[in-house]
Parts: sequence; structure tokens; C-alpha cells
Amino acid sequence: MDEHEPQEQQQEEAEQLLRRALIDADRSAAVALRVEGLALAQALTVVFHGRSDLGTVQTYVANGGHGAGVALGAGDLLRVPCDLDLGEAESLLEAEELYADQARALRDALTAADTVLAIWREPLQELAETEVTLDRSVALQVRLPAHRLMPVALVAPEKRLTVAPVCGARTLAEGRPPLGIACAQQDVAHVYPLPDDPERCLEDFAERAAEHARGLAERIERQEQSVRRFLELSGEDFPEAG
Repeated sequence: MDEHEPQEQQQEEAEQLLRRALIDADRSAAVALRVEGLALAQALTVVFHGRSDLGTVQTYVANGGHGAGVALGAGDLLRVPCDLDLGEAESLLEAEELYADQARALRDALTAADTVLAIWREPLQELAETEVTLDRSVALQVRLPAHRLMPVALVAPEKRLTVAPVCGARTLAEGRPPLGIACAQQDVAHVYPLPDDPERCLEDFAERAAEHARGLAERIERQEQSVRRFLELSGEDFPEAG
């Protein structure tokens, strides 16, 4: 199975969920949390969305600080697999306390990831030797080996290199999710721990990409050699199998 299929499937499920919410709004509820003052993203909006027929309160993140009454479509929202879990609450007061703690954990994760991504910008620009752009799209042009945390990524177009914050899938009841920075370039991708030095990570990724390119060139050469040998055999008395 393709390791990226779960991520694509989650995005499809997110779109279906939002469509159903528009059709049957009485069975659903959404709460928005604005995260402002960010170094790179400037502002993000977290949407916790739950339905009575689902066992989870799902989490989405959108660019910008959206207020009450602002309509957000499926194309604006990134599904983040770090859901609210208020199941331990025995009263409304306990539910409010759990919500506050879990929302704070996600806000802290977004703030930390945004701060680190901002630190990566200068080393990435030095490596690319050109301007690095900020990609705010929900769907990236490359596949990542982990779930995205926020719809913000650094892109070095000349190198075709994308750098984005990623996270592990877990409920927010377990605290702040595990975070990392993913580097992706065509068929090569790797996740580095959030605290790692960006320059060291970029050097390591460059080595990984070069090793992948060498391996690919060797495989192509072997395939071409195989074809050449087959054609040479075909020009002679080809041995019969048996």
C-alpha cells in the first residue's frame, strides 16, 4: 500500500465531513480558535468540528485569523490528525477545562512549529541561492512522509525543495503532538526532529538526495545494459529455454 494513501484519504474524508455538515448542520458543531502573532504564518485559525454520529472531534487548520461568521470551505482547511478528546469529562466544567488544556497544547505546537520554520528560511535560502517562497496552500505539489501540522511551507523553486512542519497522529488528550520538519524533493523525503539544526539537516538531506540520484542512475544503467545484452543475444542464435 502507498504510504501516502492515508493522508490523501483523510483529506477526502475531511471534505465529505464538511459537505455533510452543510447539509445537516443540526447534528454538528464547530468551535474556532485563532492563533495570532506568529513569526511566519502571522495568523492561523483552528477549527474543531464534531458531529453526533462521529466518535471524534476533528481538527482543521486554516490560514488567517478568521472570526465568527466567516465561512470556510473544504479547500481552506487542512485536516490535522490531532483531535480533541473530552471523553474523560464527567461534567460541563471538566469538559471546559479539558478543552482549554487541549486547545492550548495545539496552539503551543503551532507556535513552536511556526517559529522553527521561520528559522529554517535563511539557511534554505542560502542553500538554494535564490528567493524562498511561502506556500500557504492546503495541497502541496510534493508528498510528505508524515501529516502536515499547518498549511504553511517553505519552497525553494529552483531546487524543487519543500520544507514543512509535520506531526504525529494522536489525540490532544495526550498533550502536544510529536513535531518535526519534513524536507521533500521529488521522490526523496525525510523528517527531522523540530529542535535539530537547520543547516545540518539541509546538508544531510542534500546527501540523501544525491545518494538517491546516484542509485537511480545506477538502476537505469543496469536496465539499459540488460536491454543491450538482450538485443545482442537476439542477433545471434538465441538459446532455447527448456
